[in-house]
Amino acid sequence: MEASPPAGEGEQITIAGPSFSPLYQQIKSLIVRSLQAGEWRPGEAIPSEIDLAARFKVSQGTVRKAIDELAQENLLVRRQGKGTFVSTHAEEKVQWRFLRLTPDKPDPAGTVKRELLDCRRLRAPADIARALGLKAGDMVIEVRRVLHFSGTPVVLDDIWLPGHLFKGLTAERMNEYKGPMYGFFETEFGVRMIRAEEKLRAVAADPAVADLLRVEVGHPLLSVERLARTYDDQPVELRRGLYRTEAHHYRNELN
Repeated sequence: MEASPPAGEGEQITIAGPSFSPLYQQIKSLIVRSLQAGEWRPGEAIPSEIDLAARFKVSQGTVRKAIDELAQENLLVRRQGKGTFVSTHAEEKVQWRFLRLTPDKPDPAGTVKRELLDCRRLRAPADIARALGLKAGDMVIEVRRVLHFSGTPVVLDDIWLPGHLFKGLTAERMNEYKGPMYGFFETEFGVRMIRAEEKLRAVAADPAVADLLRVEVGHPLLSVERLARTYDDQPVELRRGLYRTEAHHYRNELN
């Protein structure tokens, strides 16, 4: 598909050339391109279906189908009687969209405490650089933290971020921000996590991990390695988490 760049006020986008994808998918791609370019920021309303249909010179039904898919993918949020808005990690429904750990018994309080252990800049080890699409030796930021659920340490996260995207990230700034980490990345650095892929395996706690999670050495843990991506499938975070599962389970929905 060939298309002009995202249109500004009063401009129109036309679709030209042969295409092998449905028309609504082409419109979806153009909307994503506008999101990526920052035409509509997280939390802001996008134009109405009627306005987008006029802009792209397609039917309102085609636009609606494109928006439906983007809403299903959590890129957009429909609000009854108000319109359609760019999804943000500040939204309650997406704050923990990649954390699939669920308590076996519902916790009415649902208290989660973040304990930041370290935040430092370093040269990327070869495996980290490869995962993040960087050159070996490029700067990355390494973050280590523990998540406590109702007072119990349950998750130990080691997180690596491309240094050039997160200039100025410090432990002090992370501790000052009270919202979700992905909301912090979005509002402070303009980096939005769109999708992620994971690898899961069973491991045993070594002495250092056992001390942090308050378990015995050799205690069984769930290892979850997650690579999060932003627009254009660009990798922007590598996260290696170790989960206690005595009172929690990993839950996912498959379509």
